[in-house]
Amino acid sequence: MSGIHVLHIDDEPGFAELATDMLEHQDDRFTVETATRASKGLDRLTANDFDCVVSDYDMPGQNGIELLETVREEHGDIPFILYTGKGSEAVASDAISVGVTDYLQKESGTGQYLVLANRIRNAVEKYRTQAELEDREKRLNLFFEESPMGVVEWDENFDFVRLNDTAEDILGYNETELKGKSWEKIVPESDQDPVEEVVSDLLEAEGGNHSFNKNVRKDGQRIICEWHNRVVTDENGEVVTIFSQFQDVTEREQRRAELQEYETIIDSVTDGVYVVDEEGRFTYVNDELIELVGYERDTILGRRPSLIKDEDSVKRAEHYLGQLLSSEGPESATFEVTLQPRDGESIICEDHMSVLPYEGEHFEGSVGTLRDITEREERERELGRQNARLEKFASVVSHDLRNPLNVAEGRVELAQAECDSEHLDDVESALERSQALIDDLLTLAREGNRVDDIEAVEFGTLTKNCWQNVSTGEAAIMVEIDQTIRADQSRLQQVLENLYRNAIEHGGGDVTVTVGALPNGFYIEDDGSGIPTDERNNVFDAGYSTTDDGTGFGLNIVEDIVDAHGWEIQLAEGSGGGARFEITGVEFSAK
Repeated sequence: MSGIHVLHIDDEPGFAELATDMLEHQDDRFTVETATRASKGLDRLTANDFDCVVSDYDMPGQNGIELLETVREEHGDIPFILYTGKGSEAVASDAISVGVTDYLQKESGTGQYLVLANRIRNAVEKYRTQAELEDREKRLNLFFEESPMGVVEWDENFDFVRLNDTAEDILGYNETELKGKSWEKIVPESDQDPVEEVVSDLLEAEGGNHSFNKNVRKDGQRIICEWHNRVVTDENGEVVTIFSQFQDVTEREQRRAELQEYETIIDSVTDGVYVVDEEGRFTYVNDELIELVGYERDTILGRRPSLIKDEDSVKRAEHYLGQLLSSEGPESATFEVTLQPRDGESIICEDHMSVLPYEGEHFEGSVGTLRDITEREERERELGRQNARLEKFASVVSHDLRNPLNVAEGRVELAQAECDSEHLDDVESALERSQALIDDLLTLAREGNRVDDIEAVEFGTLTKNCWQNVSTGEAAIMVEIDQTIRADQSRLQQVLENLYRNAIEHGGGDVTVTVGALPNGFYIEDDGSGIPTDERNNVFDAGYSTTDDGTGFGLNIVEDIVDAHGWEIQLAEGSGGGARFEITGVEFSAK
């Protein structure tokens, strides 16, 4: 205990001085001041800080009981010991009723000062302890009510004792609904085992811990909360109470999960990725970009793009950034840049750039990917060479092979005019099949090329025109679509005619073909016998045919043209049991 400042009030100066000396002799922590009248004592009590008042009872002007009443009114619960030579049960009773701390009767001899010193020490210690507890309680209540986080007080069984307003807002319960309830009330069953471990560890370890767990609100909504828990124990180590501060971090944890997912995606990207701040300095580069340019990450970060780009590329990037920042600008831009790696030759790359999301007028920076197209250009050159060879082959087949076949067909026709032989009929059929194979092979060689000539096509009209181009016999067509689509008209015509021929060849001469609309495309189906399930995966293979006179390339050509448009084709069972070809991914346009 620190020093004790005592005010001793007694109308006998000699006794007061003796008491002062004896008390200070008993305990060097005592500092005693005296006053011979109650009024003077009150003045000193007002002017100075005292830890205890010791007062006589029988004094002129104002006795000890009256003085006690004034002290209680003006100075609260400061320890007050009535130390009097005129003692009686009545005086003691009055003192107790007014709120005296202790009552001690003067006696002869010096032993009484030892008793008085003990009484003073006990009274002050008790007063200070109580004051400290009250101060702690005030500060605790202030912390409890004013904390920006949710605060819960638990008992030693981890049942709810009280909640602050923020905790009620987070959990959706009021204090009355949770008081006396277990922590399990706000934890979903799926999370109760790990939370129970946290509770057990907290109660056994003393002190506090920090945890994240799922909680369930009164309305059933599940949230993620961050908890800071603290155990308060007494001098014997027994749990007195437990306090928890917590906050709803659902959005933060979701953002963290999204960020982790984003980082995982970035890590899997094979292109170089960069982020540039509003001042045009690199703040992020991935490993692929580092490998591409040959600089260390620390060398790139904080530097401007001119470190790795030539002057024209920097100006081009600034130009496109200006477009992205304009009010009517695009969301992203793709352009060609030239990188200057640390070692080696320049690299031509495709830069795909976007602006980082920002609110208001404050630009936060940009993000982009850099792809080496050196390889793409080489692939395109090789593809061009392949296409040239294919075109040359097609020309050779068309001219050099078709001419002899035409001669053979003419000679067969002349021979048939001179004699009647079934062998000549077989030759004629074989020649016709050869011509059909040549036509389909030439179409197949050319229809796989990428579609470049896109236009608006009146699909309903085209379907009817294509039907007229096919030998349909007794077959019928129903057109249930009247939309405009974007396609290469001549190649789309090839698709329709091939599918019509397929329906007639496999469905019979009296088959009905229906052309209808899908949400993102169209379908062509027939009411024939359909295609067996176990054969549906093979119908688009080159050479597949179920008829003797078929070339087996018709549906393969259809698939190539569909792919060249960027569409998809799927074989399904028609509504009447026949074959149904669904083509999706089609772009419709206004008429």
